[in-house]
Amino acid sequence: MLIAANAACLEAEAKARNLEAEARHRALLIEQMKFTIAKLKHERFGQSSERSALLDQLELQLADMEEDASEAEAKAQMAVAAAAAANIEVRAFQRRKPARRPLPEHLPRERIVYPVPSACPCCGGVLHKLGEDVTETLELVPRQWKVIQHVREKFSCRSCESITQPPAPSHPIARGRAGPGLLAHILFAKYGLHLPLNRQSAVYAREGVELDVSTLADWVGAAAATLMPLVEVIHANVFAAERIHADDTTVPVLAKGKTRTGRLWTYVRDDRPFGGSDPPAAAFFYSRDRGGEHPQLHLANYAGLMQADAYAGFNKLYEPGRKPGPIIEAMCWAHARRKFFDLARLNKAPIATEAVERIDALFAIERDINGKTSQERSRVRNELSRTLVIALEAWLRQQRSKLSASSDTAKAIAYSLTRWTGLTRFLDDGRLCMSNNAAERALRGIAVGRKNWTFAGSDEGARRAAALYTLIETAKLNDVDPQAWLADLLARLHDHPAKRIDELLPWNWKRGRQQQAAA
Repeated sequence: MLIAANAACLEAEAKARNLEAEARHRALLIEQMKFTIAKLKHERFGQSSERSALLDQLELQLADMEEDASEAEAKAQMAVAAAAAANIEVRAFQRRKPARRPLPEHLPRERIVYPVPSACPCCGGVLHKLGEDVTETLELVPRQWKVIQHVREKFSCRSCESITQPPAPSHPIARGRAGPGLLAHILFAKYGLHLPLNRQSAVYAREGVELDVSTLADWVGAAAATLMPLVEVIHANVFAAERIHADDTTVPVLAKGKTRTGRLWTYVRDDRPFGGSDPPAAAFFYSRDRGGEHPQLHLANYAGLMQADAYAGFNKLYEPGRKPGPIIEAMCWAHARRKFFDLARLNKAPIATEAVERIDALFAIERDINGKTSQERSRVRNELSRTLVIALEAWLRQQRSKLSASSDTAKAIAYSLTRWTGLTRFLDDGRLCMSNNAAERALRGIAVGRKNWTFAGSDEGARRAAALYTLIETAKLNDVDPQAWLADLLARLHDHPAKRIDELLPWNWKRGRQQQAAA
């Protein structure tokens, strides 16, 4: 019996140790993943499309690993409990607890006070309260649906027999019985959270509210038409900037049983890097193809600085005799760096690796002067960056002379040198950035959304998406909750004077809310 008990003890202990080792290993991997994600999120420059995809993959993997680690820990604890029940002493697995943020202070608190004995359980004496221990848990209450009845009472005058009744309230959309909060939720779920209407309809049905996809689509179209005046004002605001960022991305569009590739274009105004006081905004447009006539139409009334990639369709915009004035080309160093980064990562090419390091030194200077005035940025660039850029050009030309023109490294060098004027323009103008990342960030949500909605149903649907992306991305750039803002817009637009529509722009709306809260 003693031998059997010892064997059982050893077996249980070995099992517990194995489970503990597995849990510790998973915990270590989690920390490594968290570090990698934090590092990538901290990175501002580099291959943004690759970085975004890698982040998505790592975050999904991290979530799975955290679930696995919790399961391993639970199994280890169950093994310890089973061993304890059999009077076998096994050292319990102590997993290092992650640092937890305090629960949000703005949430309402519901107290559940557990009953205590009316008298001392030991001697029956009177109990006196010494204090209390409070443990907080975060709970979720399912969202509540309700029907709001708009009641307009009728009154008659017995003297003149006239009938008096309050006027009918304005509705967010001409047809349909959806309130502004519901409409804003549907719009943000579709265009901000990339949840197609068929999935939304299924969710609502599980909550006891049957809303057909056709009904939701009708509401979305009507709400988009209601919001269009704000879209046009934001477009005008973007193209009034001294400097804009431009980029485009693909959008599959359904056409006669198959999909074709359309384009969504974005133009971003963001003066914050050079200390500008004007609010940021993003304008989106849709086109059926990537022809150069589309950006020429979008930018027909714009003249100023434009940061973009090397797309040939922009070339006519840079012509000196263009009306109303030339657009000054500023190229993107992130694109130039990407050519070298791919070679350094995949082929371990020493020249490409050194090129990346030299370019990263320039980006490091940019991080230090981000948010400074244009004059200060120009001063620092002349003191620090210009010397590095001159040395980089000389080094690139020297390396290219040693390489075959057909080599990948020589092609990466040629990409930069043939665009050197546009790449180095930032040295002479403190308003310019080194990269076009502002536009690429604006397009990132569309790239994520394509995985969910797969394709746009029509050209008109893609144009509507561009309009809603304009509203949502502009709200996000101004740290405004897009859903709350859209709900308030839909509730107020019909009765709001057209000449005061600027009051409803995200930055003005946010300021008004802050003033109301302070009053």
